[in-house]
Amino acid sequence: MQLNPVNTKQSREELFTTLYQKVFPTVARYVAKMGGSFDQAKDIFQDALLIYYEKAISNNITLQSSEKAYIAGIAKHLWLKTYRDEAGNIPFDAVSIDQPEEEQHQYASNKLMHYLETAGQKCMEILKAFYYDKLPVKQITEAFGYSGPHSATVQKYKCLEKVRDTVKKKALHYEDFLE
Repeated sequence: MQLNPVNTKQSREELFTTLYQKVFPTVARYVAKMGGSFDQAKDIFQDALLIYYEKAISNNITLQSSEKAYIAGIAKHLWLKTYRDEAGNIPFDAVSIDQPEEEQHQYASNKLMHYLETAGQKCMEILKAFYYDKLPVKQITEAFGYSGPHSATVQKYKCLEKVRDTVKKKALHYEDFLE
C-alpha cells in the first residue's frame, strides 16, 4: 500500500489516531514484555509512526503485509536498538572508582536483600533454606510442614516470582544494584 500525502491537518490527525488505536496496544505489550515502561513504549511508537509516515508519503515503502505489522516491526527494531544501546551504559556516576570493591558488593547485597524482603518473611526463610543453606528438598519439606517435596518446590517458585514481580514493577536492571 502506498499512502498519498495527507494534505489537511484533519486528515493527518485521523490517520495518526487510527494507526495509534490499531497498533499502539501491540507495541506497548511488546515493550512491556521486554522490560520497558509505558512512557518508553509511547516514545518508541511515536518514532515508528513518524518513520512509517515519512516513508509512506515519499512513496518509499512497499508493504508485504499490513500497516500494523510494518509499524510494529519498526517499533520492535527501535526498541531492540534502544535496549541494546542502554544496556551497556551505566551512568558515569553509578560506580565510584574510589569506593572499595567490598563496599560496592555490600551496597548491592543490601539492595537485593531489600527486594527479597518484599516477598515476606516466610519466603525469605524458604529461599534461604534452598539457596544459602542448600538444604535438601526433603529436609525443607519437613521443616516448613509441606505435604511433599513438590509443594516445597512450588512454594519456592512462587516466592521467586514475588521477587521478580517487584523487580519488574520497579523496572529495575542490573545497574540499579550498583551505587
